[in-house]
Amino acid sequence: MNPLLAKYCPLVDFLAEVCGRDAEVVLIDVADMDHSVVAIRNGHVSGRSIGSPASSVALRVMKTGVQGDADYLVNYRGVSNDGKTLRSSTYFIRDEGRRIIGMLCVNVDTGREEQLRSLLEGIPKLSDAGTPDTAVERFKSSMEDIANDSIERAIREAGVPPSRLSQDEKVAIVKGLNDDGVFLLKGSIAYVAEKLCVSEATVYRYLNSVKKNG
Repeated sequence: MNPLLAKYCPLVDFLAEVCGRDAEVVLIDVADMDHSVVAIRNGHVSGRSIGSPASSVALRVMKTGVQGDADYLVNYRGVSNDGKTLRSSTYFIRDEGRRIIGMLCVNVDTGREEQLRSLLEGIPKLSDAGTPDTAVERFKSSMEDIANDSIERAIREAGVPPSRLSQDEKVAIVKGLNDDGVFLLKGSIAYVAEKLCVSEATVYRYLNSVKKNG
C-alpha cells in the first residue's frame, strides 16, 4: 500500500460504523489496478475483498481523468457482482501534485431504501450524472470478470460473433476497451485476444493503431 494512504484506513472503519452494514467502504490504491482494494468493510455489499481489482469507474477515471479535475463523485449508480443496485460515491485521494493515488469509496445497497422511498423524502436519487461518459460502475472480483463484462458488451453492440467481426470492428472494440481502461489490468491482452479469436500480437497491433490515431 502507498504509505500516503495508510492514514485513511481508520476512516474506512469509522465510515462503516457510521453508515451501517448496508454501506460498503473501500480504500483503493491505484498503483496496482489488478489488486487495488487495500482496505474494505462490509464487502458483502459488492462481493469484494482485500486484493480485488478496481471497479469499472476507477479504471476509466485512471485512463481518461475526471471532468473538471473534481475531488469526488457522489450518488451515481453502481451494480454489485450479484446484480444489486448500489448508490456509489468516490473521493479521490491526491498527492501534492494533484495526481490521484487512491480512492475512498462508499457503496450503499439501496434495497431497503427502495422499499421505503415512497414513505421518505430527501434520499438522493440514483443518477448517472457525474460519472465518466455516464458509465454504470460495475464491481467484479477478478480481472477476467471485468474484461469479460466490457468485451461481452462490445460484442453485443457489434451484433455478430467474434469470428465474423471485421478487422475494423475488432479495432473499434479494442478502442472501446482501451477507453474503458481494461488494458490497465495485467493479463488483459491475452484475455482479449482469446475472446476476439486473434493472436496477442494482433491485439497489440490494434492497440498501437488506436493510440497512434489518438
